[in-house]
Amino acid sequence: MNRSGRLLCTLYLTTSAELAWTTVLEFLQGPRWAACLFAAASLVPVIAVVRETLIRDLRRAAVVARHPARTATDEIVRGELDAACCERWWTSLGIHHDSTCPHGMRRSSAA
Repeated sequence: MNRSGRLLCTLYLTTSAELAWTTVLEFLQGPRWAACLFAAASLVPVIAVVRETLIRDLRRAAVVARHPARTATDEIVRGELDAACCERWWTSLGIHHDSTCPHGMRRSSAA
């Protein structure tokens, strides 16, 4: 993990610890709904740390395989392009298909 990744993980864990401490204080002195809210919020930075470590592992695997690391955006765009049917489908925001498109299904009014 590079310096920025370690710094982010440190900040995430510090934030999570502070939110957990606030959870304890709210549980002892405040309303229960606020304690539950802070408990849930303290889990979000932990999820971010897991995400950072997964990104690190993916980058390492890409370097080992000698492939450039793809971002999540690249994967989403690639999936959408692979799922595309026809030009009319794209221009109609996924509502209509060309008459020659194999994915275009006619809707029947019969129940």
